[in-house]
Amino acid sequence: MKKFINIFFFLLVLIFFLSTYRFYSSENNIEVKNFNRNNINDIINTKILDLPILKNDTNSVIEFNDGFSNKIKNDKKRSFWNLLKFE
Repeated sequence: MKKFINIFFFLLVLIFFLSTYRFYSSENNIEVKNFNRNNINDIINTKILDLPILKNDTNSVIEFNDGFSNKIKNDKKRSFWNLLKFE
């Protein structure tokens, strides 16, 4: 029974790889790939023409908060090398 299952899985994997190879080596697939490679600029340009232009509604949305920088200025200086010194 174990040999039968192993043979079945081997055949299943073999069929998968053969069908994948057959699909990718088919004339239809090769023609489609070549067409897309040759006309990629035309395809991109046609897709760009269909894009909508959005209105900019982000004016005055971001407000800078300088309270954090003021807090750091009031604190004592920090230095990594001072942490390694013995007192």
